[in-house]
Amino acid sequence: MEGNYYPLLKWILAAPLAGFLLNGFFGKKFLGEKAGGIAGSLAILVSFIFAALSFSDLLNLPPENRLLRDTLFNWISAGTFTVDAAFRFDPLSAVMALIVTGVSFLIHVYSTGYMKGDAGYNRYFAYLNLFVFFMLTLVLADNPLVMFVGWEGVGLCSYLLIGFWYEDPEKATAGKKAFITNRVGDAGFLLGLMLLSGILAANNVIGMDFETLKASASLLSGYSFFGVGAATLICLLLFFGATGKSAQFPLYVWLPDAMAGPTPVSALIHAATMVTAGVYMLARLSFLYELAPRALEVVLLVGCFTAFFAAVIGLVQKDIKKVLAYSTVSQLGYMFMAAGAGAYAASVFHLATHAFFKALLFLGAGSVIHGMSGEQDLSKMGGLKKEMPVTFLLVAAGWLAIAGVPGLSGFYSKDLILEKVFEHGGGFVWGVGVLTAGLTAFYTTRLFVLAFLRSKRGHGHAHESPLSMTLPMAALALLAVGGGFFLKERLFVFLDPSFVPVHGHTPQALRLMMVSVAAGVSGIVTAFFLTLPGPAAAMKAALPRAHALAFNKFYVDELYALLLLKPLRYAADKVLYALVDAGLIDGLLVNGAAKASYSAGKALARAQNGRLDIYALIFALGVAAMLLWII
Repeated sequence: MEGNYYPLLKWILAAPLAGFLLNGFFGKKFLGEKAGGIAGSLAILVSFIFAALSFSDLLNLPPENRLLRDTLFNWISAGTFTVDAAFRFDPLSAVMALIVTGVSFLIHVYSTGYMKGDAGYNRYFAYLNLFVFFMLTLVLADNPLVMFVGWEGVGLCSYLLIGFWYEDPEKATAGKKAFITNRVGDAGFLLGLMLLSGILAANNVIGMDFETLKASASLLSGYSFFGVGAATLICLLLFFGATGKSAQFPLYVWLPDAMAGPTPVSALIHAATMVTAGVYMLARLSFLYELAPRALEVVLLVGCFTAFFAAVIGLVQKDIKKVLAYSTVSQLGYMFMAAGAGAYAASVFHLATHAFFKALLFLGAGSVIHGMSGEQDLSKMGGLKKEMPVTFLLVAAGWLAIAGVPGLSGFYSKDLILEKVFEHGGGFVWGVGVLTAGLTAFYTTRLFVLAFLRSKRGHGHAHESPLSMTLPMAALALLAVGGGFFLKERLFVFLDPSFVPVHGHTPQALRLMMVSVAAGVSGIVTAFFLTLPGPAAAMKAALPRAHALAFNKFYVDELYALLLLKPLRYAADKVLYALVDAGLIDGLLVNGAAKASYSAGKALARAQNGRLDIYALIFALGVAAMLLWII
């Protein structure tokens, strides 16, 4: 394996793991609330510092040799098949590690104020640290099996954090929904890995690290299953796993319900960690997807549909966090559109800018909820511009960034994605992407107007959040405003060794940008008009069925319950339980064995009648049987 041995990488992961152990085992009894929050935050800061030091050392290497490795031990060894517990730090994983640790640190600091006084304070920070540890395992893994450990780990932590207030049945149910939905997708991911490793083992390929996989990927071209090429099938299975982690259709349904967890958890899951795992996986395995153009077309179309579908649902939601949740699903669709068009670096670029403005918006929503004593209904908000001026200004930065206002971070990454999709030949997909950009500007503007700009809606006085919450938001606001401009050239030059370069523009770039900007401006203007009481009521009255359909999320959850959950529950209760559990296990093996033993004992008891002649007869028959067996 090529790459420079670099023992510093393990410490990027060790710091959050230590924070988890500290708060998890000693937090409530020995640390208390204040020290526990500081310890949890410092653990992520230390991880960020080690990531920054590794990044600095990576930059000192020639571009074609930018790869650092750290091997802990040999994990699996079976014949010629061997897998190390090893980590890698190359341009792609460096970008992801800095985003994960940097944004997570700000969310940890914010949490010290938001979660103050909660009975599970130390447990919360333990889970949060563990979440970051598994996400770093995922992005720093040197092979897909170690990546899968992180992949499953963030799924476990999402269950723990979404259902953090498990005393509430609704919140506990949301955690279970996230866990089970992700397991469905993970089955596809695991099948893809099995198929990939099986083909490589058949060709005597030793090792599963990404460099070996890249060098051996051409071997897949000689295999097919049911008329489908092995590369295409593997990529589709892996992508199915990504639809679970990154909330794409049809497995997106868990993410809106994930709002049941504490708001900083929503920011962590939606911005920089779990939901970006599928996008990162496609970027990391881009060498496989380049062998499967049909799979890339599926990625492009699914991403396009998800982006538009989620944006339509987000137009009419009343819960401030639900609007942002569907926004996340939609923006992830943009990232998959870019990957499907072969513009992996553009996908990672939008992943980075989205981490900035979406984390800011979620923390801003948390600040509003905190200032309004738990209220999340937009219809009950208003007038917060005067009562929460700092939050107002910071959320405004996030709103303008996601709306695609020129000069802000969201403009650069979204515009590049639309350009690359158009260049790829997807005229229809590009058109849907532009329309989705207009819808994005509309629903974020609507949220901003309803919460901050319109007149007060009868709620009590709202209070501004403490510095522990507003300072992390201010840092994210700076990134949301200037991060896109800073990264727009530097990031692509840095990522060039990992992907096919995407910088440079098509001849129609300026006109495409003008159409995109026009869509965003139209969305903003329309939202200002339709949030006025008269036009809003008129629109709802004119399109009652369309409004109800979007507000009820197109009844997808109800459809899943009817077509999947009820038949499965019926099969479990009436078939599996009645035949297998009650009939076979309880009826035959447990109760049946007991009844047979009881009957046999009762029959033998009849022979114990006290008559010596019967006992002598049985004894004689026994001796005769033994002699017969010996002879």
